[in-house]
Amino acid sequence: MGDYSKALEFYDKALKIDEKTLPPNHPSWAISYNNIGLVYDNMGDYSKALEFHDKALKIDEKTLPPNHPDLATSYGNIGGVYDNMGDYSKALDFYDKTLKIQEKTLPPNHPDLATSYGNIGLVYDNMGDYSKALEFHDKALKIREKTLPPNHPSLATSYSNIGLVYDNMGDYSKALEFHDKTLKIFEKTLPPNHPSLATSYNNIGLLYDNIGDYSKALEFYDKALKIREKTLPPNHPDLATSYAHIGLLHDTMGDYPKALSFLEKTLAIRQKSLPPTHPLIQRAIDNIDYVKKKM
Repeated sequence: MGDYSKALEFYDKALKIDEKTLPPNHPSWAISYNNIGLVYDNMGDYSKALEFHDKALKIDEKTLPPNHPDLATSYGNIGGVYDNMGDYSKALDFYDKTLKIQEKTLPPNHPDLATSYGNIGLVYDNMGDYSKALEFHDKALKIREKTLPPNHPSLATSYSNIGLVYDNMGDYSKALEFHDKTLKIFEKTLPPNHPSLATSYNNIGLLYDNIGDYSKALEFYDKALKIREKTLPPNHPDLATSYAHIGLLHDTMGDYPKALSFLEKTLAIRQKSLPPTHPLIQRAIDNIDYVKKKM
């Protein structure tokens, strides 16, 4: 958490310098707003993130030509926030704007194109359109395999995304194969408390959960939770996800009081950090009701 507040402090100073020295629509302002928006997005404060990305976009649209890469970045940042908020049609809309600019201005194997394809794949996965999700993740993977060294974290991200789709499709052996590739890269290249490592442990936990190996699932969920509790602010949505998975696992294993305690933590965080209509809030309420009926 200290890192986020330090980052905000740093970007705030940059913004104050911009205010004193630059005209109001200068591109440097947009860069500062985008940076602040990204910090809020990482903190799980999506309304704040949207507010700053929106300010950046207004400047970019006024001052840049319509196919400028910075405009593509602004659209992509806003798409990411809408994806995190569960507004998938809006997310697709903005990611599509990014992709249109990039396809016009970048060479076909550019890493930014891979990022866009990956982002669009994630939205389709969230929407349950798995064949579309695989199609876009595959495009991203092809670029990354051509252009990156074999242990590059972005390659791991592609493997992880594809693993998640196979998991959602119920093809668990395929999913495990891709999540394993991801974990091997992350363990080699990232510090032990990195959030991406937590995501990887969480995904593997989910997989063991789905195939009924509950002790293995709990072991991996626990590893994810330890990292997230150390590195994230207390109301971060990823923490809620960890608590939800552990709570539902205890429910499956018949330990209802434990399940309830984790699921109530999930709901409390989601109510603080997500918009009130977000489907994950209702899901948390439903899970709590479901466990209470069994007690």
